[in-house]
Amino acid sequence: MEREPLNVADYERLAEEKLDPGAFGYFAGGAGDEVTLRENVGAFRRLRLRPRVLADVSGVSTAATVLGHEVSMPVLVAPLAFQRLAHPEGEVATARASAREGTIFCLSTVATAGPAEITEGVRWFQLYVFKDRGFTRTLVERAVEAGFSAILLTADTPHLGRRERDHRTGFQVPAELVPSLAGHDLLTPEQTFASMADDLSWRDVEGLASMSGLPVLVKGVLTAEDARLACESGAAGVVVSNHGGRQLDGVPATIEALPEVVEAVGGRIPVLMDGGIRRGTDVVKALALGAEAVLAGRPFVWGLAAGGEEGVLAVLQLLRAELELALALLGCRSPAEVTPAHIARG
Repeated sequence: MEREPLNVADYERLAEEKLDPGAFGYFAGGAGDEVTLRENVGAFRRLRLRPRVLADVSGVSTAATVLGHEVSMPVLVAPLAFQRLAHPEGEVATARASAREGTIFCLSTVATAGPAEITEGVRWFQLYVFKDRGFTRTLVERAVEAGFSAILLTADTPHLGRRERDHRTGFQVPAELVPSLAGHDLLTPEQTFASMADDLSWRDVEGLASMSGLPVLVKGVLTAEDARLACESGAAGVVVSNHGGRQLDGVPATIEALPEVVEAVGGRIPVLMDGGIRRGTDVVKALALGAEAVLAGRPFVWGLAAGGEEGVLAVLQLLRAELELALALLGCRSPAEVTPAHIARG
């Protein structure tokens, strides 16, 4: 009898058993020596929590509000490309599970499903800007027409990081799964990113907001300098992210970069964080250091590979249950009650 998965790591092992080595390596891998990939998880383990006792934690709720949207927990489903590599229903299944659980789903520009196929729940569109700005406009218009409510502008990919696992496995997206993006041939990550713009600037944030009529969050911010520029450029929020350790190897783990960004923003716009979330305790650590919410990607693709929509839902419910327990044991009845005093410094 197969044992029921107990945590995200169990789902990752199941996914590795089910996926082709090239596909698993694509989802699991990072750039260069994968130092930042490992640190995204490892840095959470070095942080210590400071629980309060006798705090009356009856009626604990994980509910939160993110950019005006009420969600069941401050955990959003991050954009992750080519999800039909993991399961035939791909992003459609992940989005349905997100809607069932009551949280926000983010669709990648290079998804294996178009915006019109994702119809349930609150949806944000992650945008890569192409050299062909007319095509970029078409992408944004498709997302607006499909009812997406925000744009996540990924700002840390002027060029693709060197992902050596993909080179070792000879990873390619099967031709039948390649998204239809302006006729570009996107069989490898390198081909995909060769079509994208490397001349983006902060002026593009305001332009995208004007073009779409939607709030634009800048994803990929790691420094105080860029956090301040995001505020000055009209961003509706920032996502502290190092692209899951898949771009510039050697940058800080996102949980390490988070306090610097939070301080620089100074409450002017929401700060979210992406990278390294594997446990409910990770979520409360990010909240304590100033994140309004977190995004997670790999945990949900492991659930997708293991069991399709039900697998994604199971991982969402697992993280919510872990978060609820962490809040109660921390002495908090809601995410809003988590403060910097709940985390040990130094």
